[in-house]
Formats: sequence, C-alpha cells, structure tokens
Amino acid sequence: MSWAVEEWKEGLSPRVLQKIHELESQVDKLKRERQQRQYQLETLEAALQKQKQKVENEKNESAILKRENQSLMELCDNLEKAKQKISHDLQVKESQVNIQSGQLNSCKKDIERLEQELKR
Repeated sequence: MSWAVEEWKEGLSPRVLQKIHELESQVDKLKRERQQRQYQLETLEAALQKQKQKVENEKNESAILKRENQSLMELCDNLEKAKQKISHDLQVKESQVNIQSGQLNSCKKDIERLEQELKR
C-alpha cells in the first residue's frame, strides 16, 4: 500500500524529493508536538477541574464554619446575658441576706436587752 502512496513521487528530481522529505518530517514533528500539547492541555484541564472542586469544597467548608461561628457567638451572648442575670440575682440575694442579718443582729440586741430587763 505504501508503494501506491509513494508512486506520485516517481520522476521528481532529487532536490524536490529532498524538500518533500523535509516537509513530511516537519509534518510528523508538528503532529507529535500537537499530540504533546493536546496531552498537556488535557492534563492542565484536569488539574483546573481539580482546583475548582477544591475551591468549591473550601467555600462550602468556609460557609459551614461561618454558620458555626455565628451560632457559637450567639451562644456566648446568651451565656453572657445569663451570667449577668445570675450575677444580678446574686447581688440582690446578698443584699437581702445583709438586711436580714442586720435585722437578726437587731433582734438579738433587743432580746439581750429584754433579758437584762427581766433579770433586773
């Protein structure tokens, strides 16, 4: 079969045949370069898709972390409010204890005074 392909070259001068050979070699070289670049392109496209997927995953992770952070901030705010309420309640109760302690001391003094009067 290759003889039929080569048949059209019969009768051409050696210089023309040399030029044809050079052109065919150049075509083969360009085909190899094209295949190599096509492979590089496919490799780069695959890497790009991988990076796009990675970026998308990181965006999703970031969104999840932002929601979790917001939730934790709200929880901290609620805990701070609860702490402040408990602190206020404690102060009120301490104040009540101090008042009652003062009343108790006053009552004790009254009792001691009355006991002293009874003894006289």
